[in-house]
Amino acid sequence: MYAVIETGGKQYKVSEGDVVFIEKLVAEEGSAVTFDKVLVVSNEGTVSFGSPVISNASVSAKVLGHGKEKKVIIFKYKPKKGYRKKQGHRQPYTKVQIEKINA
Repeated sequence: MYAVIETGGKQYKVSEGDVVFIEKLVAEEGSAVTFDKVLVVSNEGTVSFGSPVISNASVSAKVLGHGKEKKVIIFKYKPKKGYRKKQGHRQPYTKVQIEKINA
């Protein structure tokens, strides 16, 4: 059984027991979160598609922690002009474990 959920402007294919790194959520570590935007649910060979979401489906998960990705370096320059700009970015994430798919 798997589902496709949408959170943070991205789509994730999840199954029960999966650990997923998603865009940062405002939730305490150890708390439960529910994802209501379920786009696809597959249950023992039968696949249900929403238009755009399935109304009575949800996915419950547990927040395991928060963190930041590895640093990405952005370096801009223009040759022969003396223009150089170095910038770094670390994207925050939330680590969640999928507990149950309610279809």
